[in-house]
Amino acid sequence: MQEYELAIGGTWRPAASGATYETVNPFTGKAWARVPDAGAADVDVAVRAARVALDGEWGATTGFGRAALMRRLADIVERDAEKLAVVETTDNGKLLRETRQQTAGLAAWLRYFAGLADKLHGETIPSSNPDYFVYTREEPAGVVAAIVPWNSPLSLLHWKLAPALAAGCTLVVKPSESTPTSALEYARLFEEAGFPPGVLNVVTGQSAELGKALVDHPGVDKIAFTGSPVVGAAIAASAGARLTPVLLELGGKSAQVVLPDADLEAAANGIIAGIFAAGGQTCIAGSRLVVHRDVRDQLLGRIVDRAKTIRLGDPLLPDTEMGPLANQRQLDIVLGFIERAIAAGATVVSGGRRDPDLGGLFVEPTILADVAGDAEIAQKEVFGPVLTVLDVGSEDEAVAVANNTEFSLGAGLWTSDVGRAHRVAARLRAGTVWVNSYRAVAPNVPFGGSGASGWGRENGRHAVDEFLHTKAVWIDTAGRTRDPFVLG
Repeated sequence: MQEYELAIGGTWRPAASGATYETVNPFTGKAWARVPDAGAADVDVAVRAARVALDGEWGATTGFGRAALMRRLADIVERDAEKLAVVETTDNGKLLRETRQQTAGLAAWLRYFAGLADKLHGETIPSSNPDYFVYTREEPAGVVAAIVPWNSPLSLLHWKLAPALAAGCTLVVKPSESTPTSALEYARLFEEAGFPPGVLNVVTGQSAELGKALVDHPGVDKIAFTGSPVVGAAIAASAGARLTPVLLELGGKSAQVVLPDADLEAAANGIIAGIFAAGGQTCIAGSRLVVHRDVRDQLLGRIVDRAKTIRLGDPLLPDTEMGPLANQRQLDIVLGFIERAIAAGATVVSGGRRDPDLGGLFVEPTILADVAGDAEIAQKEVFGPVLTVLDVGSEDEAVAVANNTEFSLGAGLWTSDVGRAHRVAARLRAGTVWVNSYRAVAPNVPFGGSGASGWGRENGRHAVDEFLHTKAVWIDTAGRTRDPFVLG
């Protein structure tokens, strides 16, 4: 049993109440680590520590100094990427072959945003009144509450942490109650890199009150959240009462649009990747197959054949292709969606049940056909290995069906016509459109959606702007008294 403490203000400490809870390995079903069950008192200490760092040593650190520390952290994270990957897989059941790739890539996020940290600057602005010299300053937004989910804890933490550090902010991180350990392991590396105490603080706990205490804390200047639309809406409402700005990366119900001229072999592979990689537990899961009737049967046959051969099992083994769902609650949600879809008339083309051999938290890769576009299974985010098949007869109908959702996070498009690729990509309502590919991200490419998929953008150079305030400065160079009752 691994034992952990909270990381607050450069020190390691138990929860103020002394309470702990155990985190469970979703593959074995056994508890493997014990972490503090923090509360509002711990949040208060963490936010205050973040404020002290912001007003002190970290706030006085230049962009060049921040960049140097971030690059040092990148080297350390790269060194320990394998250990972080094993911890994350043990906590959430995602394949080691994927968490290994994700943790190895964390350094790229740190180095990319380190490259921006020393290039943040204001501008001089010509004034219509020659008596004024006007310029702007780019200043950190302040203390950031970063709330991250269980599906890709460290990757999604970096989407917030790296630009926030570049901007000069400090952070209080609350990982998911299901996957608390990787953030605590990361805090050790952060400390080793030499960041001032209080720049990164990690509080763990299993109560919803912990997140509420963080969101509602008057010392928090910005909230960055990744998770469900329901929780995101609650956070936005609470933050709105205090006029605290929020960055929300929420859910998706992404369409994979396959048109008649597509390379069906490539499309089938991309669709498998989009919905069954990570067990479908990703906001960009390509959970709706919008396919032209001319190629529907041929494509579906390929997908079904491959889905039936997906190897389920121990996520730490190299030949496993799909691990368990992350927790019992998610298993119940996924099975509930499938059961209701079947009751509403959906046809199970493949899967559709808990895996009969492995049991536990394993659900078979599932494909459902004969589904109406407005059915629950075609509209709501399942967050599991469930693909819904929607037939269309034209390009226009494909676009209409793909856009028939409250979400607008991602979309896939499969076509061999370059003109059609650009035309349809422009019409799809999504923050990211992958053409003849799916599920690719990079630190320099913006990511995000609108509507039920959230507000703002992570990644890319503009992600730093989410964590900056622009201040205008007017300098009166004339040195004479002017009419106090005339503007400017």
